[in-house]
Amino acid sequence: MFENIKILWHQGKQFIPDVTKAKVPGIFRGRPVISKAHVDEGSLIELCPTKAISNNPFCIDLGKCTFCGECAIQFPEKIKFTTDYKLGTNIRERLFIYEDIDSPIEVNPLLVRKEIHRLFGNSLKLRQVSAGGDNSNEWELTASNNVQFDMSRFGIDFVASPRHADGIVITGPITKNMAEPLQRCYDAVPEPKIIILAGTDAISGGIFADSPAIDRSFLNNHFIDLFIPGNPVHPLTFINAVLDFTRKKK
Repeated sequence: MFENIKILWHQGKQFIPDVTKAKVPGIFRGRPVISKAHVDEGSLIELCPTKAISNNPFCIDLGKCTFCGECAIQFPEKIKFTTDYKLGTNIRERLFIYEDIDSPIEVNPLLVRKEIHRLFGNSLKLRQVSAGGDNSNEWELTASNNVQFDMSRFGIDFVASPRHADGIVITGPITKNMAEPLQRCYDAVPEPKIIILAGTDAISGGIFADSPAIDRSFLNNHFIDLFIPGNPVHPLTFINAVLDFTRKKK
């Protein structure tokens, strides 16, 4: 008992009562904002290893961004990363951050299929598929159901078999070796089912986008329900994105 009290004394209460209003440390890199400051845009664009930054108009694609923060370090007057971790959306274009626009990234409820709210609003079982991932996203998704974040309190859980799942969560850029297993896993999930892309690698390929070792044809053949950026995805980002997608706003 004394050991437990000692841990509580040193670490405080780790359980997060409300994951929709939780605060993260200032070092966390969430949704960036871009000012209208004049800088050498060519040099800024060249900094990005995944070509997430582009001009005409100047913007950052969070689906490609590795959140390394080098752009904000080198050009702090132009780019700043906030602690806003609510980054999930069902519209790929909403992951583009433009100059002088400081607005949240949200799920468009009008585009959510009706059966999603009706069937998965109170219970959602997901099969996570690591399609060539580096384990960083996989670790964070596992953490989303630990004692701090406790995702299962919302009826959201990861299951071992796709036959027991309502959808799949894809992490990793989808390597050629994982293309067929991914398709088989998806086929085993009963209808209706959803597809969630978690992390930069899954959304765009990340730093592996031009590699001949990946095969992303699966994404061309299926509708993607939810995009959750991050490198890796923070548990709060994942939980809030899934909640916004599956539950109607009151």
